[in-house]
Amino acid sequence: MQELLQLITVYGLLLVFVAVFLDEIGLPIPSLPVLVVAGAVSALGHYSIGSVIGIALGGALLADLIWYQAARHLGRRLLALLCRISLAPDSCVRQTEDLFNRVGPWSLLFARYVPGLSNIAVAMAAIARLSVPTFFLLNLAGGLLYYGAAALMGALFHKAVADVLRTMAALGMISIVMMAGLFILYIGLRWWERITFIRQLRMDRISVEELIAMIEAGNPPVILDVRPADARVKDGIIPGALAAHPADVQSVLAEIAPHTEIVVYCSCPNEASAATAARHLKQAGFKKIRPLLGGIDAWIGAGRVLGKP
Repeated sequence: MQELLQLITVYGLLLVFVAVFLDEIGLPIPSLPVLVVAGAVSALGHYSIGSVIGIALGGALLADLIWYQAARHLGRRLLALLCRISLAPDSCVRQTEDLFNRVGPWSLLFARYVPGLSNIAVAMAAIARLSVPTFFLLNLAGGLLYYGAAALMGALFHKAVADVLRTMAALGMISIVMMAGLFILYIGLRWWERITFIRQLRMDRISVEELIAMIEAGNPPVILDVRPADARVKDGIIPGALAAHPADVQSVLAEIAPHTEIVVYCSCPNEASAATAARHLKQAGFKKIRPLLGGIDAWIGAGRVLGKP
């Protein structure tokens, strides 16, 4: 037990910084347990709780400033990358845009509490041209609420944490293997959750080339844009597309015949939102619905012009 505490005492603050930085940069590293242990060790007098929280905030802000600057330069391309690599299937760009458009930069205060949201909220703040000082202050406050709470929890329950560390020290290598196994299991479950989610949404897609051919042949389908209103106004729409965000869709569907050919698109590179909307439309009785492969980014990538809603 003493040797384990000595290791934590010597390398604890460095471990806090690295764990938080890697967590914030996007790797599936659970940093909260590290904060809890470090908070407990601080309560034993080895270093101050303030240093634990300060080091955690330093790692978080450094990682988030990297994402912020990357989003300032790459814009929505970075959002597409984040949506593509995220282990959390509910972190698609549309859901985050909804939240950010409703709450604005204040979402940075609680973004860390929602799996998959933190990095996308940072990117949205940069794309919205939130000033660096404002971003810094809001992100700092959000980090203080999140990481500060974890460290204080460890300090309050330091006796229980010490018992756990004592048990781990007694088990020796077995405890390390168990922790590694739990971590691998956690990553595996998250990845499987994402793969299962994407498989559930698989259906026939329509490519931008096919959609263009239909439009130019004078046989255009009904095109539904499932993004929120703010995104449609800010980024533009595929010409002729109808607003079909959940807040607008009921009035739109009332005017569409069940056998009409429908194309649905969103801004998520996996077309998760569009595929979900297409599935709901099929359940509502519509027969011919296909998500647009690549969403609006594919339309832009094909060099096609955007219209105004």
